Amino acid sequence: MRRPARAAGRLAAGAGLAAALLLPTAAPALAAAPARVPAADGAKGQKLPGMPSAFDPDATEVTCTPASREKAKKQDWSRQRLDLDRLHRHGTGAGVTVALIGTGVAPGAAGLDGRVTAQGEGGDDCVGHGTFLAGLIAGSGGDTPRLAGVAPGAEILGLRGTDRRGRATSALVAAALRQATAAGAEVIAVAVALPDRDAELTDAVAAARRAGAVVVAAATPDLTRAGTDEIPSHAYWPAAEAGVLSVADMLPSGARPDGSLPTTGIDLAAPGAGVVSGGPRGDGHYLGGGASVAAAYAAGAAAVVRAAHPGDRPDAVVRRLTATAYPADIPQLDPYAAVTAVLDDPGTPAGAERAAAPVTVRDTSAADHVTGRALLFVLTGTAGVLAVLWAAFVLPRARARRWRPAGANRTAGD
Repeated sequence: MRRPARAAGRLAAGAGLAAALLLPTAAPALAAAPARVPAADGAKGQKLPGMPSAFDPDATEVTCTPASREKAKKQDWSRQRLDLDRLHRHGTGAGVTVALIGTGVAPGAAGLDGRVTAQGEGGDDCVGHGTFLAGLIAGSGGDTPRLAGVAPGAEILGLRGTDRRGRATSALVAAALRQATAAGAEVIAVAVALPDRDAELTDAVAAARRAGAVVVAAATPDLTRAGTDEIPSHAYWPAAEAGVLSVADMLPSGARPDGSLPTTGIDLAAPGAGVVSGGPRGDGHYLGGGASVAAAYAAGAAAVVRAAHPGDRPDAVVRRLTATAYPADIPQLDPYAAVTAVLDDPGTPAGAERAAAPVTVRDTSAADHVTGRALLFVLTGTAGVLAVLWAAFVLPRARARRWRPAGANRTAGD
């Protein structure tokens, strides 16, 4: 009878030891957060025409960008990176008007569902770039819902800040800013960047901010030629104006594209290469990139934040976008976090402290205390089980040896 009892005791002891080893590690594992998997370039392999940001200013004739005959077959990397499918379960920017200052926006463009109004020449988008950006801000995706913009419930006010070829001037951008302010736009996206500061433009930006608009601007002009390595760092306007959210383009790796124009004072980076959107003619798709694309994504995020947090002032919206950005050399836009995070003080204005502004993590001290007590209980209970099992295994053997150390009987019998 002893051998079965001993075997059972050894089996129970082994089970108890396994439980003691596994239980302390199992409890903390329940709280582990899932890892974020880097998104792949979803546009790779898709043969789509490129969307220009401007035409050659020296060309003798202007031919508008033709309708694309190609359609994207899958969601591109930029929408995966921004987690738009999950964002749209929390907000779509409904009720917010985004004024887009660029080459104009075609009111009847596919995927914008009649949510575009245009002033003056703003409805004539020969280049097509403005309509492309409008799709990133507020497009529904049409028959491809996964190609929707950041804020598919927002309204677009199309304004021309360029001539018909896409060449911007300070006077045109300033005039468009004043039109956006007069129309009561809650978010103003400026898709162009000018090399020189202009007093009229500065005044127009200040007036827009006083009226309560969040002003988002491309940190640099979109590249029109290669070989920018020798260009020194330079500030561009209106992105460099005080209170304007300056946005640069990034690759799937998070780095800026090769040959990007160097500049300072960038607040955010957002996807700006191999991005898919529609145009002013037809229902086909194009590929685009540049800081203007990144600024459009940030403007869409601002619209969703404004709709989700209607009481936040413009500086608080900007701070929310920067404080919740994914940490990197240039913080990377995270619209989902901007909408859902709880900031330490939503009323604190943005400014010099933007980059260091912390996100308040939910107070889990009570839960941690309960978890600690539960873990202590498990460990104490496990120790008790091991003690009982040890006694059940060791004491009978000691009693059989008449409480003498192991090997004593063997010595006596030699």
